[in-house]
Amino acid sequence: MINNRAIVPSPACGGGLGRGPLTGAEPLQAPPPSPPPQAGEGTFAAPVTTIESEPKPSDKRKLRVAVVGIGWWSDVLADAAQRSDTIEIAACYTRSDDKRRAFAAKYGCRAAASYEEILADGEIEAIVNTTPNNVHLATTRMAAEAGKHVFLDKPIANTVAEGREIARICEAAGVVLALGYQRRRENHFRWIKAEIDAGRFGRLVQAECNISRDRFGKIDLSSWRYQAAGMPGGVMLQIGIHYVDVLEMLIGPVRRVSGASAQLVLPGDNPDVASLIMEHECGAISNLTASYASASEYYMMNIYGKEASAYYDLFGGLRHLRRGEATPCAIAIAANDTIREELDEFAACVRNGGKPETDGWWASRNLAVVMAGIQSAREGRAVDVAPFAAG
Repeated sequence: MINNRAIVPSPACGGGLGRGPLTGAEPLQAPPPSPPPQAGEGTFAAPVTTIESEPKPSDKRKLRVAVVGIGWWSDVLADAAQRSDTIEIAACYTRSDDKRRAFAAKYGCRAAASYEEILADGEIEAIVNTTPNNVHLATTRMAAEAGKHVFLDKPIANTVAEGREIARICEAAGVVLALGYQRRRENHFRWIKAEIDAGRFGRLVQAECNISRDRFGKIDLSSWRYQAAGMPGGVMLQIGIHYVDVLEMLIGPVRRVSGASAQLVLPGDNPDVASLIMEHECGAISNLTASYASASEYYMMNIYGKEASAYYDLFGGLRHLRRGEATPCAIAIAANDTIREELDEFAACVRNGGKPETDGWWASRNLAVVMAGIQSAREGRAVDVAPFAAG
């Protein structure tokens, strides 16, 4: 039985965002600048909000971007850009002439003849990079050297060393690098984050979550996304990393991982089912399962604290239980446009000098957790994250 107690949502919070009303209608604003992580120490910390007494006027010009690497996800991002008033798609490039022309026609932009043409165009301010993981470093390096800001799809790379190099290059060039982790922006996770930050969960002790998509009969084995060489670790690196990001946002950094994986339903050479048991530095333990082999799409995350717990799933929504209560209470949470919001934040950071929630250092740390889990699954033992995080 679920009690529908009326609860006023707490202010939005998480990953260094300033506090404000949690609504689905208002875009989340980019945080103000904060000091960058120290590149040589492999440290991990959520961005810290700083408050300026006299903020600079916001630059409201649309950010002119070029989309590089055309595929199904580039269309998802482009659709979100069209819902935004901060982004303008000015050009596109991919090696396929047909894909390039089709994208240009669909989104009303210029089809460039080469990546170099885009980089030489002074009117293009930023690159939306959806190229394969193994060329993220090369394509991002070229963009940074040309002074272009970069919105890069997760994972940041296929190795932590390349991820950290991407972060270092962009930092040295003075360009904004933002990683696409839209799941963390879902308002139910924002609500949980606000409650945790307010101290109402008490000590965090445990979490359990599942992220699944039914890909049976839907994959293209010629795509790098479904090959071990292009997406090492399979489903955990492809979609599981989203919930690694959310767990580290809510509970804090992971220090040790035990992993398991299997290939049960899909063809090819990559795991379609995987599991991680993660020991967080605060002492809490979380477990994450990811699947491409189950019968339906499904998302679930339960966060357990000494004083309160939260339960979220795709079909049941968000519920909340405080110590001493017998039944959980349903929490009304408005749906929000997470992909548009991350693009809006990217544009705001470029225009006004902010720091993205998920930059290259943060993304490299998430990748280190997944890589430790892959090694654990291969070797049958718990693996420390720190050596991976150091690159």
